Amino acid sequence: MFLGEFEHSLDAKRRLAIPAEIRDSWSVADHGENLVAVPGANGHLWIWPSKSFDSVMKVFPREFLRDPNLVRFETQVLSKTAKLQFDSAGRVRIPDQLLEAYGLRDKVTILGIYDHLELVDSAQWKSESVDPKSVGELYGAAFDARRAERR
Repeated sequence: MFLGEFEHSLDAKRRLAIPAEIRDSWSVADHGENLVAVPGANGHLWIWPSKSFDSVMKVFPREFLRDPNLVRFETQVLSKTAKLQFDSAGRVRIPDQLLEAYGLRDKVTILGIYDHLELVDSAQWKSESVDPKSVGELYGAAFDARRAERR
């Protein structure tokens, strides 16, 4: 489980150090050896452990003739997905086209979102973050959405 918010800088070679708190909870048996960078549905760059990403992708049918929305998803999202490998210092090199597409230049915030990480420009994250006083509204909206899913 990945939780928390971590501000980091990309180094001169545009590598990102994965926080020690995340690396310490990493299990090759559970997560795999690599990460996968995926365009996220919320405008952030999502980073999945390779085993988790493989599991998520198994829910998409692989028939020859399939829904055009699935084909479009594969073409527009999976073609922009990249495998990331840890170096000996726990850093990953994110492809330039993904860094540029998500405005990730220097300071980035790494968000632990349970089963994956999300990368967002630190200034953008500050503008997106909700006031702690309104977190109760988020809980209410999340419970309503969960109830609607179960129907």
